[in-house]
Amino acid sequence: MPPRRILSPLSVWDTAQVAEVFRENGIKTSHVARLYKHLIRHPGTGWSNVDHFPVAAAQLLDSKFTYLTSTLQQCQTSSNKETTKLLIRLQDGMQVEAVIMQYDTTGKGRESHLTGQPRATLCVSSQVGCQMGCTFCATGSMGLKGNLTAGEILEQLVHASAVMPIRNIVFMGMGEPLNNYAAVREAVRMMTDTGMGFGLRRSAVTVSTVGVVPRIADLAADLPGVSLALSLHAPTQELRQRIVPSAKAYKLDKLIAQITSYQQITQRRVFVEYVMLAGVNDGAEQAHQLGELLQGRDMIINLIPWNPVYSPDISFEAPAAASLSDFQHIIRNSYGLPCTIRQEKGQDISGACGQLVIEQRAGQKSPAKDIEELSRRPIAAA
Repeated sequence: MPPRRILSPLSVWDTAQVAEVFRENGIKTSHVARLYKHLIRHPGTGWSNVDHFPVAAAQLLDSKFTYLTSTLQQCQTSSNKETTKLLIRLQDGMQVEAVIMQYDTTGKGRESHLTGQPRATLCVSSQVGCQMGCTFCATGSMGLKGNLTAGEILEQLVHASAVMPIRNIVFMGMGEPLNNYAAVREAVRMMTDTGMGFGLRRSAVTVSTVGVVPRIADLAADLPGVSLALSLHAPTQELRQRIVPSAKAYKLDKLIAQITSYQQITQRRVFVEYVMLAGVNDGAEQAHQLGELLQGRDMIINLIPWNPVYSPDISFEAPAAASLSDFQHIIRNSYGLPCTIRQEKGQDISGACGQLVIEQRAGQKSPAKDIEELSRRPIAAA
């Protein structure tokens, strides 16, 4: 376990803390919703002008809370303008990264079969670093430095919303969200609370996990309308624990059983993330094993070509285009499973999948489909 982080002052976006302080001081918690409606409608204004707000409530907030405990240290945009990486400095000096990915659904861009408005998806971090140790991931090479509070998670959305309006949230940044479950649950509830939240639909939020089995059951009970993405990366227990060390604790058979239970409870499609590593998990044998494992389930398999990361401890190679195409063909045609190939956004700013780590480095290219598009039925060809 990382050292417990203590913030002072607290983030006003920690809704549970605000409500607790109000209760302890005899202030009606109905004022909490009024507070957040004001903060979201009038960004950056604080709470001095909240309508019908008790003086005692404002004084308590002044003494214990601040509008933002974090600062936006750097905002870096990819060469094609589709991806923006935010480097955020926390109150205690630690840093996290969040990524905004833009998608053109107006019918004017390359996704001409889609109609609607341009939209942006924000990829948020839930921890500083990660303890899961996935062998292909830069964040995993950091180890776990600390858990974010719910307020710090929400502050990433506040910072991003000042850059552009956000439509979707994916918990696919730094950290394993289900290892910081209480804070993630509180942040998601705030994001999707129509009474006082940011106005996001529950289906606009996706939580990713490498497979923390006990917490998947909690997620089904607590946030049934939120989408789940499973970072699987291998079709067998032996291979999975070679590249995903946490698989030693969370065995594949128990993980799949829990996913089955999750889907029975929520009746929701699950996204399966599969990072393709050349010569490791990208062969026809693994494709057939994956198809047999997942056949008949309501899932979308998202193949992710491995992105170069800048660590001397990580030495994989990206798969050949032919390997990706053959793998997808087997999954689709032999097992009838929807299968897409993700074209990564933000490689040139180290903002692509697996690249988030606190260092200034170089990189490569971009494009992609976002979670809202992937969840549509029928599945569009990649």
